[in-house]
Amino acid sequence: MADTGTDAVRWERRTAPELRALAAQDALVVLPVASLEQHGPHLPVWTDSMIGHACALRAAAQAAGAGTPAIVLPPMWLGMSEHHLPFGGTITLDYATFHGVLRGVCRSIRADGFRRLLLINSHGGNIDPLAVSARELCVEFNMPVVATTVFHVAGDKIGQLLDTQPGVQHACEAETSFWLHLDAAQVRQEEIANTISAGSDAPGAPFSRFWSFAERAPLTGVIGDPRAATAEKGEKLLAVVAAALTAAMRDARLWSAPDAVWEPGRAWGRHDRAVPGPAVPAPGAA
Repeated sequence: MADTGTDAVRWERRTAPELRALAAQDALVVLPVASLEQHGPHLPVWTDSMIGHACALRAAAQAAGAGTPAIVLPPMWLGMSEHHLPFGGTITLDYATFHGVLRGVCRSIRADGFRRLLLINSHGGNIDPLAVSARELCVEFNMPVVATTVFHVAGDKIGQLLDTQPGVQHACEAETSFWLHLDAAQVRQEEIANTISAGSDAPGAPFSRFWSFAERAPLTGVIGDPRAATAEKGEKLLAVVAAALTAAMRDARLWSAPDAVWEPGRAWGRHDRAVPGPAVPAPGAA
């Protein structure tokens, strides 16, 4: 696997006294939120967890090097993946448990002395539930809890690096490129020719309901064309996502104190608090 020089920002490789010192520096805690699910016949079920963790580590190392301490938890490898169950190899949570795990992480890092949490998502099925959880946790714990998705944070820069699709899909050109860059031995390249799905009849926006991947990506569970994947694209994708995440880590606006809307009497208080004052200013923020 490619060496990204990120050991110093890995929570699991620090001692308790070292983590206590980071809390005293107001370090930002980063939790990659991912999944364990099928990624076609050519990619491991660990794909989303690998991609999210790699992006978080690269960004945290860059932020720390620029004066914003950050520390990355091991990836939360259980997500909302029931739509992948028809293809096997998938382990999933329900929403109540998903939110409960995130809540436990928030309570724990607060007990450890940390006061900010960035949730870096790398699985499409987590986007909506994670947005709801982040808002609820922000209010409940009166701390900035920010959620984003690696495939959205870099905007159209992702699509500019791809040849066959406008953005990241599933087990596709982009995700296969990440693997080819970070650990090419994990890609079953002899299976790539067998990855193209039949067309799906499942309607999309503006309607929302449950659709399994057996309906959305028949036969293979793949959306997109991994035949165009290269290690060079994977390297560039990692770089643009990490740069965008680093900027977010250093953006003081994201880390202001949430409005205490449930505070007794808040409804009769001031209503001109358009931009809450910083709870804990981001060290070294631009």
